Amino acid sequence: MRLCDRVRAIYRVNKRIMEVESVKLLAMAIAAGLGVFGPALGVGLIGRGAMEAIGRNPEAAGKVASNMILACAFAEALGILALVVAFIIKFV
Repeated sequence: MRLCDRVRAIYRVNKRIMEVESVKLLAMAIAAGLGVFGPALGVGLIGRGAMEAIGRNPEAAGKVASNMILACAFAEALGILALVVAFIIKFV
């Protein structure tokens, strides 16, 4: 049984039939929302850790900052991947 069929069966109980397009939009919103929340939280934690490290050892600020930028780029790449998946859900 496909996911769309399960959703339709659930909403038939309430005498409502959800269209496939609205299911796609809902899935897109959930995928984009959850997929961007994780990297945003990760970037915040990376920044906090870098600021603590620079505060403890100011001489290592250059190395810490370069590693922080690299880690932020990887986290943002995951956010972009989540948005791409959300658009694939919507248009395929």
